[in-house]
Amino acid sequence: MTTDAAGPVTGEASATWQALGTGVQVIVTEGCQLAAARAMLEADLAAVDLACSRFRQDSEIVALDRTMGAGPVQVSPLLAEAIAVALRAARLTDGDVDPTVGAAMNAVGYDRDFSLVAREGPAVKLTVRTIPGWRQVEFDEQARLLRLPPGVRLDLGATAKAWAADRAATRIATATGSGVLVSLGGDVAVSGRAPDGGWRIRVQDVSGRPEDPPTGPSAVVAIRTGGLATSSTAARRWRRGGDVLHHILDPRSGLPTAPVWRTVSVAAATCTDANVASTASVIRGEAAPAWLASLRLAARLVAETGAVRTLGGWPQEPAREARGA
Repeated sequence: MTTDAAGPVTGEASATWQALGTGVQVIVTEGCQLAAARAMLEADLAAVDLACSRFRQDSEIVALDRTMGAGPVQVSPLLAEAIAVALRAARLTDGDVDPTVGAAMNAVGYDRDFSLVAREGPAVKLTVRTIPGWRQVEFDEQARLLRLPPGVRLDLGATAKAWAADRAATRIATATGSGVLVSLGGDVAVSGRAPDGGWRIRVQDVSGRPEDPPTGPSAVVAIRTGGLATSSTAARRWRRGGDVLHHILDPRSGLPTAPVWRTVSVAAATCTDANVASTASVIRGEAAPAWLASLRLAARLVAETGAVRTLGGWPQEPAREARGA
């Protein structure tokens, strides 16, 4: 774990560490609030991990595997909120972002924390499989009652980090009175008063700090409210035999989505909405730009070739970066 404070405690300060299998950063505009902000974020992420991780045998979501086909189970308020967010994403994307891909994720080799997934391995038999589908999940949000049909294993990875970032940023800003940015990998949420010029965020295949040298095509943008999310098929890849696999599955086949966009970044009113749109865009492939335009969302799409396409008011980039240099 590392902590980097920028300037005196009365100015902006930040802390970085690892959690939820990704890099975590919190930045506050009031440096004297950094310790409190970090403590709150660490507690929030620990609670989310215990509720939502499919890689922990003691997590609440893994315990649900033992209830498949049984009567409804009452889940905790935290998991209930996470499931509601995931099912909303499925509705908004016509099933492109589907939380019932857990078994398919295991089948393609993403069955443990990504740091433990072997980057090279023997060939596996990739079979088109029918995903149970989010409509088969019976969930009474008010009563927090969940029923999973046989064969359904939930994977909240497509929405949980972005939702956690939104939730934490709002809680920290309210509690401390400071402007705050929370970054969980490529998912960034901001709340409270932004610094002069807005919050500077660099988008690229692998997320990084704006002050660090970029690798490959990248852009630095600024936001004042809401959130920004990047979904990428390049950041989490592994090879099985001659097949290059990644973690964004097409729910219609249960296989990694076809390689059209290696990275999609979207800005929206919340980090969750931005993440839903960016993930669905990777899955939609060639149809993504028209869909994003219909939603009037600012977005940056990087093709497998490295060519960059922007729309919806996303800042134009220098020609050098647009060529993927």
